[in-house]
Amino acid sequence: MRRPRSLPRQLGPSFTVQDARDAGLNDGRLRRGDLDAPFHGVRTKRFKADSTERDVFERQAFERQVQARRYAPRLKPEQFLSHETAVAVLGGPLPLVTVKNVPVDGKTLPVHVSTLGVGPLVRASGVRAHRADPRTTRMLEVQGYPVADAATTWAQLGAWSVPDLVALGDYFCRVWRAGPGRPDAGRPPFTSLGELRARIEGVRRKGILRLREAVEIIREDSWSPRESKLRYLIVSAGLPEPRLNHDIYDDHGMFLGCFDLVYPDKKVVIEYHGLMHASRYAADVERIAALRAAGWTVIEVTSSLFARRGELLARIRRALGV
Repeated sequence: MRRPRSLPRQLGPSFTVQDARDAGLNDGRLRRGDLDAPFHGVRTKRFKADSTERDVFERQAFERQVQARRYAPRLKPEQFLSHETAVAVLGGPLPLVTVKNVPVDGKTLPVHVSTLGVGPLVRASGVRAHRADPRTTRMLEVQGYPVADAATTWAQLGAWSVPDLVALGDYFCRVWRAGPGRPDAGRPPFTSLGELRARIEGVRRKGILRLREAVEIIREDSWSPRESKLRYLIVSAGLPEPRLNHDIYDDHGMFLGCFDLVYPDKKVVIEYHGLMHASRYAADVERIAALRAAGWTVIEVTSSLFARRGELLARIRRALGV
């Protein structure tokens, strides 16, 4: 079979059929095997994404991003990517969607598109349409397409659980502080706690009670959704709130490391271990050994222990003596 002719460079990886025709392509070219038709009136260049190094959360989020980029050329001037789709585009943590405990392919999940004001809602297969209030909606541009900004996105997700809202809020509000080995010091956060509060004050929102509860628990120093959910578990159980990603030094001033959740006055550290490569695991073993040698109690939390919440909370209570 003859190789398809090259596509005009101005079309990019995803484009509308009308843009393709305006660029001189005929219907025969648009049916060739190097193009996909993920949505009516849209064509995308076919590619194979390597997601073997991603965990199930990252893989599903990446697949959502792919679908967002594929749909984006169809957006009208008053439309923008929103809700879970905006979270994926902004790189935020998303709850895992499963069917019978099996993660679903993110490309089968709907693309969320909001219409600002009274314009017509999208009616297309694979899209979930929403209407946005111009008074409480702000947008930004990502890769040339309009996306709800962080505060707008967070306030749209009142249907989520409180722990998931806290994890997302922590991600959006993280302050990138300077310190030994800390990356991207000074990088601006997506938004602030003040902005999150402003987006839910004086307006009707789905899940407003959950949003109001979550905004009081969001902090600026959490580095991962697992840390955020662990902190939520601790605080909601009535235990003291730990410091987050706290730098620890020994009695001689030697830096021992930055640790997830810390009670300095009790010399107690709680570390959440996610999926790690061997080199990272070895480094953490040495880091935690040095901390214990300096007289600290370290509670190491895996996904398995986190699922046994009563046991985990009992360990923390014993370590704190409460």
